[in-house]
Amino acid sequence: MVTGEWPLGWSIVLFLVAGALTVLCSVRLATLGDVLADRTGQGEALFGAVFFGLVTSLSGIVMTAVSAADNHPDLAYSNAVGGIAAQTLAVAAADLAYRRVNLEHAAASLPNLLFGCLLIALLGITLMAAFSPDVTLWGVHPASAVLVFCYWGGLRLISDRRRALWVAVRTTETVPDVPDEGPATARRGNGRLWAEFLGIAVVVVAGGWVVVRAAETFVAATGLAAGFVGAVLLGIVNALPETVTAIAAVRRGAVTLAVAAVIGGNCLDALNLVVGDLAYRGGSLYHAASPDELFLTAGALVMTTILLGGLLVRQERGWLRVGFDGVLLIVLYGTIVATLAV
Repeated sequence: MVTGEWPLGWSIVLFLVAGALTVLCSVRLATLGDVLADRTGQGEALFGAVFFGLVTSLSGIVMTAVSAADNHPDLAYSNAVGGIAAQTLAVAAADLAYRRVNLEHAAASLPNLLFGCLLIALLGITLMAAFSPDVTLWGVHPASAVLVFCYWGGLRLISDRRRALWVAVRTTETVPDVPDEGPATARRGNGRLWAEFLGIAVVVVAGGWVVVRAAETFVAATGLAAGFVGAVLLGIVNALPETVTAIAAVRRGAVTLAVAAVIGGNCLDALNLVVGDLAYRGGSLYHAASPDELFLTAGALVMTTILLGGLLVRQERGWLRVGFDGVLLIVLYGTIVATLAV
């Protein structure tokens, strides 16, 4: 039951149960994350990008590592990058849930902009690695080390709390990141809140593992290309915690946290490629990527650029009340899926 293929009936039941459990846990995770971000002084953007990103990316990390170790590098690669594309679409979903104004306008934050720049750099390095010489050291491509150092350096830059030389213009619709704690959590100490946060994180990870294992049973019966399966089916499954957390965050007014959870999770998903490269013993994971996987990487790069443009332009009222970037993200993701399905 743990390592073998599951029966289809059980897979459907476990898929639905684990998905529902992930949704419920992610809603609670948004509340706890908002409170802990205020209490730690890290702010919604940095806390959401690092802690939320790590929690919601763990199931994808496990899937990428297992796929690579089982000699399925195309599935491992497309799972990591496909999760980035699907999770970027979560911003559009959260924008639909936030009816006051365009979400990117309300969530004006320098850290979110910098995390977007960091993600573009990580995806760009990934593409450069795929077209670089196929050289490995102990079976690992040098680009994996570059990705880790790039992420570490980006965190150092973003966490610098000195006065920023760039600030967003405050408007009546801008939602500032200020401490706002409800009576239910105000009576509880930091230790109990952290314990609940970590406990829910374990449940989310376990639920994600069950969803992925159930999805593998669906995949085995379809005969679809690995790029499509990893990018769309597994990518959407891996994006579920980020999507639910983002929507729950905007509903409680933590708009900066909502955007940070998506962008930060995407940055960590880019590091999934490093995990896959370490686990894959057949050479460089980047050079094992097919044209479908490279096309998907370019698509994720364009989607990130569109999101970053939306954060900079900050439309108050855009196309179909979700902003030009939300509409373009939906259209572009649909185009990517349709192209991979051909």
